[in-house]
Amino acid sequence: MPDETLSTRIRIAAALVGAIAFVSLAVDTGEALHRIPDRTLPDELWRRARFFTILTNLMAAISFFVAAATGRVRPAFVAALTLWTSLVGIVYHALLARDLSGLRLLTDHGMHTVTPIAVALWWLAFAPKSGLRPLMAAWWLMWPGGYVIYALVRGTLDGTYPYFFVDPVKTGWPMVGVWVAALALLFWLGGLLVIWLARRMDARTATS
Repeated sequence: MPDETLSTRIRIAAALVGAIAFVSLAVDTGEALHRIPDRTLPDELWRRARFFTILTNLMAAISFFVAAATGRVRPAFVAALTLWTSLVGIVYHALLARDLSGLRLLTDHGMHTVTPIAVALWWLAFAPKSGLRPLMAAWWLMWPGGYVIYALVRGTLDGTYPYFFVDPVKTGWPMVGVWVAALALLFWLGGLLVIWLARRMDARTATS
């Protein structure tokens, strides 16, 4: 599927989305270092690299900055990124939301609420949507699936797991399997929904 060229207006909007994701990550990192001054920046970055939210927000920031700089985007990738960031927000608010306050509350919602909404709105308003096929929903499982493998291997090595649903120490391996299967189903169905919506919008644009 070829890259699509973006207009200047759409590139500016992409830069704004990238900035939202990046600022949320940067301020949250700074807040953590201020709260725990004995922790070094490399240590904090390595700690944060265990979380799907952080890695996906970083992917969004880089991807939208690249789109803004080059004026090109792959329809399948930006659709997948929309799925991944949207489910970051959905899973967080359904299972992982924390009682925070102050700057931590703002940055937490920046990563789990504002960035997913910004990515979804950009995709709905500006992203090219042609050429998406149902089979792609299965391919889009590669990122969350690869992350689960990474989280389990890293947790086995250092004894720290990022989320309760991938923590065999707390929940046991059978429940980890159940949670992973349930989340895989959620990502797959979400991918099918994104593709269905994209095809509907693409068809409507073609006939207008």
